[in-house]
Amino acid sequence: MKLSARLSRTQAEVDPQTPSLADSEREGQALEAKVATIGQTMRPVPASSSSLGGAPVQPVVDALAGLKQRAALALFERMGTRFGDTSSSEEELRASAIEELSVVIDQEQVPLSPEERRRLIREIADEVMGYGPLQRLLEDPSVTEIMVNRFDQIYVERHGHLSLTGAQFSSDDHLRKVIERIVSRVGRRIDESSPLVDARLEDGSRVNAIIPPLAVNGPSLTIRKFSQVPLTVQNLIEWGSITPEMAELLSACVRARLNIIVSGGTGTGKTTLLNVLSSFIPEEDRIVTIEDAVELQLQQEHVVRLESRPPNIEGKGAVGIRELVRNSLRMRPDRIIVGEVRGGESLDMLQAMNTGHDGSLSTVHANSPRDAIARLETLVLMAGMDLPLRAIREQVSSAVDLLVQVTRLRDGTRRVTHVTEVQGMEGDIVTLQDAFVFDYAAGMDEQGRFLGKPIATGIRPRFLDRFAELGISVSPAVFGPTMAPLGRR
Repeated sequence: MKLSARLSRTQAEVDPQTPSLADSEREGQALEAKVATIGQTMRPVPASSSSLGGAPVQPVVDALAGLKQRAALALFERMGTRFGDTSSSEEELRASAIEELSVVIDQEQVPLSPEERRRLIREIADEVMGYGPLQRLLEDPSVTEIMVNRFDQIYVERHGHLSLTGAQFSSDDHLRKVIERIVSRVGRRIDESSPLVDARLEDGSRVNAIIPPLAVNGPSLTIRKFSQVPLTVQNLIEWGSITPEMAELLSACVRARLNIIVSGGTGTGKTTLLNVLSSFIPEEDRIVTIEDAVELQLQQEHVVRLESRPPNIEGKGAVGIRELVRNSLRMRPDRIIVGEVRGGESLDMLQAMNTGHDGSLSTVHANSPRDAIARLETLVLMAGMDLPLRAIREQVSSAVDLLVQVTRLRDGTRRVTHVTEVQGMEGDIVTLQDAFVFDYAAGMDEQGRFLGKPIATGIRPRFLDRFAELGISVSPAVFGPTMAPLGRR
């Protein structure tokens, strides 16, 4: 079962009307206060445990934690071997757990409102069968990334902006146990001998976890959530990431089998754009995708998906991107899509582009089209081949036809800021020519959002001759009201 489905299972039974995270935090504070009040009648409160306002702090935490712990232990006793019953689905197990928890909470005789009771049962079920305080964040569709810096500091990204949440783990050990639960479900392990893990969950979400001694402030966890519905080119147009004219040009470039590199920094949306570009590939083409962790969601039928493999605990058995790129050449691909080139595989990718595998796509980490060329040169050198710089540049300039630069702007939006043609070599320099450039001069509105959009430079790209040869047409309006002759920079 996919992670998103697992996280939302039987939610209606526990919380028929799911509140917002802010409401949930307020309810939690009220619940803690009520449980703590009951707890205080059962034991004395040391004066030293008071907050600045005179309200006891530690008893609040201890009373609620104690109630949850007792309920969880009682649940394990009542459920017994049913937790390991592989014949039952996770929905059935969770439903059984909620039933048993209702009995356990009744036995505790804590006077709770129906809403508080549902919340307490949900939190205990999340701890026992889910991911604790991360559960609600994983269920929230507006959250695209979760960053746990330490047990009491959890940030999320919503709509391109980072914010600190009120969710917390109770301790480093609590966070560590949730991390172990996450990675064990995908057949991975994390411990002192292997203190970092980079894994893909069942629903495609990417997880990176790191623990001491590498993580100085305690265990750290990052989850990049996976969209269940692939974004379309229309989504990017509606969000202002690209313009309709740019979309028309990019569609024509893919259909004309230009080799395209998507360039951008971390979290700029390179993979999202790569996925959208792949949607323009004709159905009849055989596509081989190669990724470190599968993220692409190609909709075509004729697709072979390859994923690299990390070494086992003995340091053996690793299969890298470079080996997969080489192997893909023997699979009769029409198109090769490499999720990201970050090492020596860039040389094999460029050679594939230069030897009949036109229409290939990939991404690279770089902050501008010119930086992308320099980055590719550096990555080729990492292949260990003793090649002169000019030979590398000739390889890059002849293999890559188009660079598409994606940038995360200060307002949190992700925009395509350059569509740049690679025109060849002039002396020892790779020549580039912009077809579209983002208009920063338009300024920002009162909310701090950029008003600009990518605008056509009006310069006629050389690849238009290839369009004409293949019978692919684009509207003259794509390149602006007036189209200048060929240019270089």
